Order: sequence, then structure tokens, then C-alpha cells
Amino acid sequence: MIDVIPSLPVAYELLPDRLHERLTAAAEQEGLLDVAYRTLDTPVGSLLLAATAQGLVKVAFDRQDHDAVLAALASAISPRILYAPARLDPVVRQLDEYFTGGRRSFDVPLDFRLARGFRLSVLEHLPEIEYGHTESYSQVATAAGSPKAVRAVGTACALNPLPVVVPCHRVVRSDGSYGQYAGGEEAKRVLLTMEAA
Repeated sequence: MIDVIPSLPVAYELLPDRLHERLTAAAEQEGLLDVAYRTLDTPVGSLLLAATAQGLVKVAFDRQDHDAVLAALASAISPRILYAPARLDPVVRQLDEYFTGGRRSFDVPLDFRLARGFRLSVLEHLPEIEYGHTESYSQVATAAGSPKAVRAVGTACALNPLPVVVPCHRVVRSDGSYGQYAGGEEAKRVLLTMEAA
């Protein structure tokens, strides 16, 4: 059995490539790889990408502390986490296309197990906000079925496990100001400016 304790996932990145590939393939073949992860350098910094067999489950900004995110995933989903970049190749291709202006929406499988209830309703609405457009927290609350739940929309966006791919950056305050963002205000500005170009 190949269980990876939360403090060790990054160590797998240091293994020689061929050995690492064999271990990854064996873990996948034996059904022992519950969460695959990799990082990607982007215009908004390094993103941690994690996927289960169901789909992309987590996108995290560098400022969220990737090691802490991996430990949280180990606790919430499974300790069987492995640096396995190949599982995330389709996501990486689409993110590269997005950041170079060739993609406006994502069509990779998503695993929403880290969101429930109203938060999930908000996340399901966010991809409906078109590229280059924004909605206010109030508009999103109405679209998610609870017009008075403006603060809950803010919380749902702040806790969005899949930022960029599920575009919470397109939600702004009613006065047009950015509001909070997991990647920081500068990352939100970069994404909105890129989409407006």
C-alpha cells in the first residue's frame, strides 16, 4: 500500500523521474492514487492543481501555502496523495490556453466534494458569468436562489476550491470594486484586466 502522509507529498517531486513515473503508474493501476497534484506557473503566480478520479478538486494560489493545502486535502479526501502531473495535463493545457487568450471557459471534469449547500449553488452559477463580464455579489445571490444571502455569496467565493476555473474573480462589489479574493487583489485585477482586453 502506498499511503502518503500529509507532510511528505512534496518529497515525491525529488525522486528520479523514471522511478517516480513507475511509482505513480503502479499507484494508479492499483487504485492507490486518490489525489494527484502538480503546480503550474501562471501570470497570477504558482497554482497548485489537484485532481481525484472524478475531476479537478482543488486550485490553490501560492499565498494559500501549497503544503498546507495538500495537508488539508489529505485530511478531507485521502492521505493517498502523489505528485502525478500527467493526470492534470488536460487542465494544464486549458489553463495555458486561457492565460494566452485562446480559451474563455473550461471543460474539464470537476469534483465539487469540497463545497455543499448554498456554497455549491453559488459555484455552479459562476461559470454562467461570461468571460469579460462581472456580476455583483447581490446578482449572484439572486441567481443562486437566495437574494438576501449576499454575505454568503462572499463566503462561497472566498472558499471556492476551484478559483480561475470556476470564475469567482468575476464577482465584484456593487460599486465595481474588487472585494476579497483568495489569490489577492492583484491576482483578481490581472484576471479581470486580461479578460477585458
